[in-house]
Amino acid sequence: MKTIVEFLVVALMATSAGVLLASLNPPPAAPADKAANGMTKAVSAKEPDCAAGSSNILDLPPVVTNLGAPADAFIRVEASIVFDAKATPHPEVLAAEIATDELAYLRTLSLPEIQGPIGLANLRQDLSDRAITRSGGKVSEYILRTLVVQ
Repeated sequence: MKTIVEFLVVALMATSAGVLLASLNPPPAAPADKAANGMTKAVSAKEPDCAAGSSNILDLPPVVTNLGAPADAFIRVEASIVFDAKATPHPEVLAAEIATDELAYLRTLSLPEIQGPIGLANLRQDLSDRAITRSGGKVSEYILRTLVVQ
């Protein structure tokens, strides 16, 4: 019986602490959410060529390959691109070309080149530059979403 009472006291204390913390950090105001949703709807309504109703963002297919050195190290990259919908009639084709170029580039890397924060920053910059060059300037930004090295 004593254990049950102690459990209930701890549960009550945890609940009250959660309520207190929630009241200190309220969620963002609803008008800001409505404004952001309105802006997204306006962009997607203005540009119907965008994939899956999103604005100018397109997810690239995930790339999985082995690194140049060591040969038993694998890398998986998931990324997105921000592109000009008016200048890109078929963004899926452009995404496939960028993913192929990304695969070829990743196969030339060695593990020490991508280690640490500087290596990650260099990899992100190199992939961004390659995407912009491959698209002829139609891609304005390359977003690296996930990077896993095994």
